[in-house]
Amino acid sequence: MLRVIFLLQRHLSYSKPGRHLSAMATSNPTPEVMEVVTPDQISEVQTMIKSIVPPLTYEKHKGQDGRIAVIGGCKEYTGAPYFAAMSAYKIGCDLAHVFCTEGAAPVIKTYSPDLIVHPELDVDEPVDAIKKWLPRMHGVVIGPGLGRSSTTMETVKALIGFIKEKAMPTVIDADGLFLLTQSPEIIQNFQQAILTPNIVEFKHLYRKVIGKDPSPDRAVLATAELSQALGNVTVCLKGQEDIIANGMKVIICSERGCPRRCGGQGDILSGTMGVYNFWAHQAVQGNENVNKMLAKIGPTSCAAYAACFVTKKSSELAFKEHQRSMATTDVLAQVHKAFGSYHETLHPNRLQKN
Repeated sequence: MLRVIFLLQRHLSYSKPGRHLSAMATSNPTPEVMEVVTPDQISEVQTMIKSIVPPLTYEKHKGQDGRIAVIGGCKEYTGAPYFAAMSAYKIGCDLAHVFCTEGAAPVIKTYSPDLIVHPELDVDEPVDAIKKWLPRMHGVVIGPGLGRSSTTMETVKALIGFIKEKAMPTVIDADGLFLLTQSPEIIQNFQQAILTPNIVEFKHLYRKVIGKDPSPDRAVLATAELSQALGNVTVCLKGQEDIIANGMKVIICSERGCPRRCGGQGDILSGTMGVYNFWAHQAVQGNENVNKMLAKIGPTSCAAYAACFVTKKSSELAFKEHQRSMATTDVLAQVHKAFGSYHETLHPNRLQKN
C-alpha cells in the first residue's frame, strides 16, 4: 500500500498511518491526503516507477545502468557491505564496488566474484584513495558494516563532504547514521541523499537535531520535522510501515513484508535504494516530460518507496518458503522476483483501506 500525504503545514498529529490525521494549527489549511486504493491510482504509481527504470537494450555498454559504490566493511562486519552491494547488483546496476578495510576485503571477495572490492578505508591516505574512484560512480551507499572507529568516522566525514559537493545520489544507513548523530551538519541541505534509520537510530538522530525525543504516536510528523530541520533531506523511517519524508511530502509504504527480523534486511534495502536513487535522478535530469507523480514527489522519495516495496516483497517471498529459518541470503535470492512483481502489478489486494 502507498499513501501520499502532502504536508501543507508543519503542525500535524498522526496517531498511526492511515488511522487519523488532523491539523493542529488553526491558521494553516488541512493537508491533502491521497490514499492509493483505486486501479487508476495503482496504475499511476506503477507508471512512475517504470518511468525511472532504464530499459535493457543491446546497444548499451557496461556501466551505463549504474556504477554503485558501497562504503563500508571492516574486520568485524563483512556481511553487511556484501548484502548492500549484491542487492544493488541484483536490482540492476552494472557494477558494484565495495570500499572497505584491508581486513574485510579478502572475506568479501570470497563471497562473490561479481563485486569489485577496494581495501582502502584504512590505508595511509584513505580519503584520497577513495576520492579518485568516486567521480566514476553514479551513486553511493554509506554505512553497511562501516564500524565506528574514530579514524573511519573522520574518513567518511570527509568523503561525505566531497560527495555532497558533487551532488551524487547517496544513501546513508547503519554506522553512517551514527556519524550523523555526532555531526549532523555534514548532511545539511544534501537533497540528493536518503537517510534510512530504524526506530532507534531515528530517535538518536532526532534528539541530536531537534533537541528532544520524538513523540511515539506522531511518527509521520516527527519524520517530516527531522527532514525539514536537515534542509529537506529525505528520511526513510523503517518499520512495519516505512515513512518517507522529504520535508514537504510524505509517502508511506505499507507492503506486508514478513515477521522475521533477521539481520541484513536493511542492507538489502540500502543497496537497492542506492540504484533506484541514481535511476530516479537520471530520469529527471534534462527531461521535459518527467512523469507527473515523479515531478510531484521528487526523485529521492520515488527511489525510497520503490526500494522499500522491493525489499518488503523480497522478504515476504523468502518467508513464504523458509518461515522461521529465513536468512538474509534467502531474501537476496528473491530480489529479482520482487522487482518483476512490482513492474507487473502493485497487488491491489494490498491497497485497501484498513
